[in-house]
Amino acid sequence: MSELSRAVMERTFRQWKTQCLNKLDQSKKGSVDQHIEHVVSLLNSCEQYFTTSSCSGRVVLLDGPPESSDVQKQNCVWLLVSHQKCTADELVSGLAKAGRDAVLKFEPFVLHVQCRRLEDAQLVHSAAINSGFRNSGLTVGKSGKIITAVRSTHGLEVPLSHDGKLLVAPEYLHFLTQIANQKMEENLRRIHRFYQNLQSALTTEKLQTLQLPDPPSSQGCSQSPPDRLETEKDEENKASVYKRRRRRERHQADCCHGDESSGVQELDDCLDLLT
Repeated sequence: MSELSRAVMERTFRQWKTQCLNKLDQSKKGSVDQHIEHVVSLLNSCEQYFTTSSCSGRVVLLDGPPESSDVQKQNCVWLLVSHQKCTADELVSGLAKAGRDAVLKFEPFVLHVQCRRLEDAQLVHSAAINSGFRNSGLTVGKSGKIITAVRSTHGLEVPLSHDGKLLVAPEYLHFLTQIANQKMEENLRRIHRFYQNLQSALTTEKLQTLQLPDPPSSQGCSQSPPDRLETEKDEENKASVYKRRRRRERHQADCCHGDESSGVQELDDCLDLLT
């Protein structure tokens, strides 16, 4: 990719981010859930990310049309919505208002993050998978938008009434409440792990992008090898001079003391081996 194309893409991404963060929250609640405020804030503080939608996880009791197996929320009455653990009394109270097909659902944490580059999306995706959100994935749109979806599969969906008639015993409602609350607890633990993994990955990435100090100049490094070579040459020259001196002494000994020539020769041979 050319530098011009990269600059255009980054400028476009900044425009998308500004537009998204400046518009009103269109969710039913109208604000970011308390349990994930720190996660959303962390991502939005990074220049390469911004969040487009999120939910920390919730227990929902919906009263919907009987003909739809996949409950369509826009055609349903919301009898109970809780982003915290709920009680069996809250569930019973909600069911008392049901006139059609009531369904209890636990919906786990979901987060959509638009990313500047594919490698940025992969970082978030890896943090999500390692935190237990194994239904997470990446999408790349025709306009170049790169979205990471953080999702998991530990949901819950149980029909409780049909045409306003309760189908289960009160004991089962208490049991379902316990199951939903256990899933909420696990959901919050995964959010905590995701935040920690995300922090760690972003810190590591930041450290890796820091520029290393310039290597020392070639002048400073080139002095050591020649110094070693010169030392070795000096030692060789000294050995050669010593050998020549010993040879002169041997020649003089041959002339004056013929008996010592063999000892000098043996010493010379040893010197030859050492050099």
